[in-house]
Amino acid sequence: MSSQTLRSLWLAIALAALQCSAMAADARDPWEAMNRRIYAFNDVVDTAVVRPVAQVYDKVLPKFARTGVHNFLGNLSDVWSMANSALQLKGQATAETLMRVSVNSVFGMAGVLDIATEMGIEKRKEDFGQTLGYWGVPSGPYVVLPILGPSTLRDGLALPLDFKGDPSQNVRDTATRSTLTVLRVTDLRASLLKTVDTVKAASLDPYSFVRDAYLQKRENDIYDGNPPSDFDYNDPELSGK
Repeated sequence: MSSQTLRSLWLAIALAALQCSAMAADARDPWEAMNRRIYAFNDVVDTAVVRPVAQVYDKVLPKFARTGVHNFLGNLSDVWSMANSALQLKGQATAETLMRVSVNSVFGMAGVLDIATEMGIEKRKEDFGQTLGYWGVPSGPYVVLPILGPSTLRDGLALPLDFKGDPSQNVRDTATRSTLTVLRVTDLRASLLKTVDTVKAASLDPYSFVRDAYLQKRENDIYDGNPPSDFDYNDPELSGK
């Protein structure tokens, strides 16, 4: 996705936010009225296009092929995770992720086989939103991005760098780059087929469930699963180290 497209998305969100005069009950979600409309739009797109494609992908491709695609894309993502580990001054994580990429790229057929995990080298996921949070940038308001889904003001502003840092987005050939993007989206959605269906069936308010789960997961990610005992998940001003 180009930076121009991302700027257009943010402009649309800003204009919609100005129209939302109702006060939200949750301090983390002051744009709830707008966010719910975007969530509903995303759900329509998912139901009409993304979910059916993911279902066909999950049904037609053998499990070993899906695993290979997932591993290959994960190996590409590890490169950006390594860079963000370095930006967060996490020396051990940086070294281990470098080892993962090296082992899987050389011995795992460009990452199709996840040899590193079998060797006990832990996989870590880091992005620029986490890096900003690590250095104390608050999460800001919760926001639902068109097509892209749940985010925060901080994480959304970090997206252009995250896209730029993804090796698959730096492939010059447009057809190859587009194919990798479609594969990444399809792989992610296929992995969430049962989870999303369960949330929709079991939750009285799927929107609130997704919001709360996303915000808590992001803060756990920033603190590497060990947030301070007095950390308040409901305070957007404290959502960062």
